[in-house]
Amino acid sequence: MGNQERRDRLRDAAIEVLAEQGGRGLTHRAVDGAAGVPPGTAKNYFPTRQALLRAIAERCVELYREIPTPAPLGRDGLAGMMAALLSDVAGPGRNRMLAYLELQAEASRSPWLAPLVDSIAAADFAAIEQAQRSAGLPVTRQRAAAVTLALHAAIPHLLAGGSSTLAAAGLDDLNRFARDLLESVYGPPE
Repeated sequence: MGNQERRDRLRDAAIEVLAEQGGRGLTHRAVDGAAGVPPGTAKNYFPTRQALLRAIAERCVELYREIPTPAPLGRDGLAGMMAALLSDVAGPGRNRMLAYLELQAEASRSPWLAPLVDSIAAADFAAIEQAQRSAGLPVTRQRAAAVTLALHAAIPHLLAGGSSTLAAAGLDDLNRFARDLLESVYGPPE
């Protein structure tokens, strides 16, 4: 196993540990166990907890960028893209998103981490605004922010998976949720 391959394996294991056990469960020993490597390996690559958290944040960015996001074709395409992003959060991207939320909480207590976490959210705001522009919607900064904030607000509910909450928020049908969100912000389709 190459050096970068082992590093990625450790970072992926760290995301898994952070997602499953939270910040208190994130230890070098737990990462070694999740990665299936000899004790002390994670500490060799990431000597401090700060280095481990930085590695998780960087890996979360990489994994987020790997999610395919085709340019939306009109309003329906944008709604489909948004529904797919939310579906990823509730499915294959679940651990990445749980780890990211843990990183946000940690950043509130560790100022050095805040710029890393902020860069992830800022990129999300920019990308979703650009997607709205690409879809041909009459975008303003406020409208774009409202859509992004609504998507972000949906995430903890999708992760918790409470059926009553999902139904109350309209998250039990992600395609409908995305269409309704766009209609709320931009009005009905023309």
